[in-house]
Amino acid sequence: MSETDIPDAAAKAPSIRDVARLAGVSYQTVSRVINNSPQLRPETAARVREAIAELKFVPNQAARALATSRTRLIGVLGPRTTTHGVSSMVQAAESAARRAGYRLTFTNLGTSAPDDVRASIDHLVAQSIEGLIAVAPQTRVVPILDEMKLPVPVRIVSSTGPATPTATFNDQVAGARAAVRHLVDLGHSRILHIAGPRDWLEADHRMRGYLAEMDAQDLSPRPPILGDWSAQFGFEAGLELLRTEDATAVFAGNDHMALGFMHAVRAIGRSVPEDISVVGFDDVPEAAHLWPPLTTVRQDFAGIGQRAMWDLLTDLGVSHEGQSMPEPDHLRLIVRSSTAPPNR
Repeated sequence: MSETDIPDAAAKAPSIRDVARLAGVSYQTVSRVINNSPQLRPETAARVREAIAELKFVPNQAARALATSRTRLIGVLGPRTTTHGVSSMVQAAESAARRAGYRLTFTNLGTSAPDDVRASIDHLVAQSIEGLIAVAPQTRVVPILDEMKLPVPVRIVSSTGPATPTATFNDQVAGARAAVRHLVDLGHSRILHIAGPRDWLEADHRMRGYLAEMDAQDLSPRPPILGDWSAQFGFEAGLELLRTEDATAVFAGNDHMALGFMHAVRAIGRSVPEDISVVGFDDVPEAAHLWPPLTTVRQDFAGIGQRAMWDLLTDLGVSHEGQSMPEPDHLRLIVRSSTAPPNR
């Protein structure tokens, strides 16, 4: 290829003026469509989008940022451990952002140490983000965000937490209490709890729910075992607990630990729910297809992510005219075959 071939090829790339010419509008109108301006007639916007598709025009994000002094970029601060819930919330938030013409830039925490949290937030702010979504299940993140007083709107996406104007969450304590109450209603009184990691808000609130409901039912709780959300931990904890405890039911802090625990039950020649009942939390897609199908607490992760992004876009002045505000579904106990009355 000769040196003169390069500018010739570059010249073939369609420009914003080519789109305007094909659509029969000004290039300013094309720019408004690209930036999702609400001040356009629907038929005009549709004509411009058809021209963009026909020409395979790709807007230059850097040029748009320089021209408008806006990056249309939202930062996402994620936890160091990704769970089904975290990934579902982020995917839903990203879809909502794209529909509004925004892009996401991600960084995951290396650890929950304060210096690492601050460094991760500084990394996002340095990219000229216009807003921040913090998927913050770890206890240290929220106070650090408050302390840093960022110059952009912040929304905290967590499936639990205190009621604040900037947080979207579910009541994990209530969900855990419903799980324990279901087991008590079946006749169980010796109920164990396998909890998540100590520094995760979800783990803490689900453990609180277990303890609160056991107390409300006038039952003696066993000391919760702190895990790491993994099926492997549920399996290893199950092998140990089944040798040393006489419990008839287990409430696991998430579905993956419940899955590992059920594996341990089978590994020692016992069965679920005949010998021991098991309840999980989250209702991951596989929960209905385990054997036996897992009783669990379902939460609407996608709804939480959508609502958090909706609120952040509102903070940024994005109009939601003609759209209904997404509200996450309430937590629901899904009863399947992994729970039954104790075998007396």
